[in-house]
Amino acid sequence: MAKKDIAIVGYAETKIDVNTRRSPFDFAGEVLDGLLAQTGLEKDAIDGFAVCSAMSAMSTPFWSIVVSDYLGMELDWCQQVDIGGSSPLGAVARAASAIRDGQCEIVFVLGADSQSTQNLSNPRGWQPEFQNPVGLMGPPGAFGFITNRYDGVYGLDYRALAKIAVTQREHAVMNDNAYEKFRKPITEQDYLDSRMISDPIRLLDCVMPCDGGNGVIVMSTERAKSLGMAKMVHPIGFGERDNHGVNDPDTDILETGHCAAGPKALTQAGMTVNDVHMFQPYDDFIIAVMLQMENIGFCKRGEGCAYVMDTDFSHTGDLPLNTSGGQISAGQAGLAGGGTNLVEAVRQLMGDGGARQVKDASNAMVTGIGAIPYLRNWSASTVMILEAG
Repeated sequence: MAKKDIAIVGYAETKIDVNTRRSPFDFAGEVLDGLLAQTGLEKDAIDGFAVCSAMSAMSTPFWSIVVSDYLGMELDWCQQVDIGGSSPLGAVARAASAIRDGQCEIVFVLGADSQSTQNLSNPRGWQPEFQNPVGLMGPPGAFGFITNRYDGVYGLDYRALAKIAVTQREHAVMNDNAYEKFRKPITEQDYLDSRMISDPIRLLDCVMPCDGGNGVIVMSTERAKSLGMAKMVHPIGFGERDNHGVNDPDTDILETGHCAAGPKALTQAGMTVNDVHMFQPYDDFIIAVMLQMENIGFCKRGEGCAYVMDTDFSHTGDLPLNTSGGQISAGQAGLAGGGTNLVEAVRQLMGDGGARQVKDASNAMVTGIGAIPYLRNWSASTVMILEAG
C-alpha cells in the first residue's frame, strides 16, 4: 500500500494575467495570505520553505532566502528548486523528504513569477551560443523539431492536437483565475487556422507568457490530523528523471524522461495508468501533452493521435485533462506555471472544482517539464500521484 504519511492541506493561487508589472514578491505575499486564510495557520507555524526559481528574478543566487526574508519568515529549512517547470512537483517531493527527516514540520511551497517585469532568465553561466545554432528561436523552435520528427516517424493527425486545445479551453472558460482573454471557447478550425510561429508550431500550440503565483502547504498527515485539518491530499508516488539521454549521441527526441519517472511514480503508488482518475500534465506546448501520454504509458509510442481521438478528456469524461485549462489556456505564470497544474489537482481532490468538478475523483496524476536543449527532449521530467485523504 502506498504511504500516506505526508499531506497537502491547503492551496492558493492568484489570478493569471499579462503585463501586470507586479513583482514576484507581490504575488508571493498574495499566495501566502491565501494559504493562511484557507488553513487557519499562523505564519510563525511555518518552519520550512521551498520556492521555485523565477525568470524575473534569477539574477540573485539567494532567491529562497530573499523571498522568505521579504515574507518575514523565520525558518529551519529553506530551499530553492530550479528544475524549470518541474520545480513545483520537485519542491513538494523535497519538502516531504525534509519533513520525514525531521528538518521541519510545516512547509510552504511557492511558485511566483512575473514575466512582464525584467527577464533575467539567461544567466551568464549558460552560454547557448556554444550549443544552439544561429536562428533557433527558443522553445517554439525546439518543439517544432519534436513535432516534425513525430510527424516523420509516425504521422501526425493535427485534429488530435486541436482536440486537446479545444478541451483545455473549455475548462479555462470555467476557471475564474485563468487569463481573461482565454476564457472564450475555440473550435478545431480556430486551432488549425491559427498562424504559424515556428512551422509546424501554431499560435494555439503555445503558452502565453503571464504573471502570477501559486502554492501549497505540506506537513505530515499526523500533524494535519492534530491540527484538525478538514481536507488533505496525499502525494503517494513521485518520479523524476533529469537529462534523459544526455550521453546518447543519437538520442531519440521523442523519448522523454517521463518513460522512467511515470512508471516509478505509479509503482510507488501501487497503481497502473488504468487507475488514474484525472491527468494534469505540464503543457507548455500541445505536442508535449500527447508525448507524455505515450511515454508514461496511457498508450503505445506512435499511437497518441488515435488515443486522443478515442478518449473523452472533458471534466465529465473518461480521463479529465487539465481541468483548469492548463497553462495553454489559463496562461503560463513563468516558472510558477507548473504549479497551475498541481494546484488544480489539489483543488479537484478537495472537491473545490466548482462547475468543472470531476465527479468522484479520488486521485490525480500531475507532471512537470523543465527546460529543453537543442535536438534533445526536455531536460527535467517529473510525475506525481496525488490521492484524496
